[in-house]
Amino acid sequence: MHKFAVIIYPDFCLQEITCLTSALAVWFGEKIQFIASENREYRSEEGLRVLPDKTFDEVKITDYECVIMPGTVDPLPALFDDKLISFLSSGKDSDVVYAAISSSPVLLAKAGVLKGKKFTAGFFMQMVDAFPFIEKQNFIHKGVVIDCNVITAIGMFFRQFAAAVLNRFGYDVGTDFMDARPEDYTEEQLTFYWSEEDYREFLEELKIYQ
Repeated sequence: MHKFAVIIYPDFCLQEITCLTSALAVWFGEKIQFIASENREYRSEEGLRVLPDKTFDEVKITDYECVIMPGTVDPLPALFDDKLISFLSSGKDSDVVYAAISSSPVLLAKAGVLKGKKFTAGFFMQMVDAFPFIEKQNFIHKGVVIDCNVITAIGMFFRQFAAAVLNRFGYDVGTDFMDARPEDYTEEQLTFYWSEEDYREFLEELKIYQ
């Protein structure tokens, strides 16, 4: 088992990371902690209300093998959150894998994690001029970029981002990860049955509700 954390902040985007978190939790049985600056309710950009498991004061970034960072429609609250930036910065010389998508690489840039590393991001290019800590010469205009322990991606490539992180931790998800097309499947392939053992477990659980 590996140790994963998702960092949340105001207006974080669930859609960009749920291919990854769902595969980790449901397919591979990983436990994911959600961490934030404060022990309070955060709203995703979709409007979901979320409470973190831990705050940055309660953990160290090196407690985790990978920190996952969703994008956000408004990165400024996170960008000027000193606790968040300090937390990210504290692991910049470690082996922690930073997995950041969409606008969130700007947080890594401010924390010094991207110094000298190639990266991509989904933020508007004017932000490069607005923030001198973004190393424009290292910005690569590709969907997913991996440099050492940093995995970055543009938001529309959330599936490929998830596959890159999963592959990094030894999970082989093939080349068409979460990209199945209905027309490629027969009726037989789309008819599902439990194993006998799973069916018995279901019937036992069902008794609780009857």
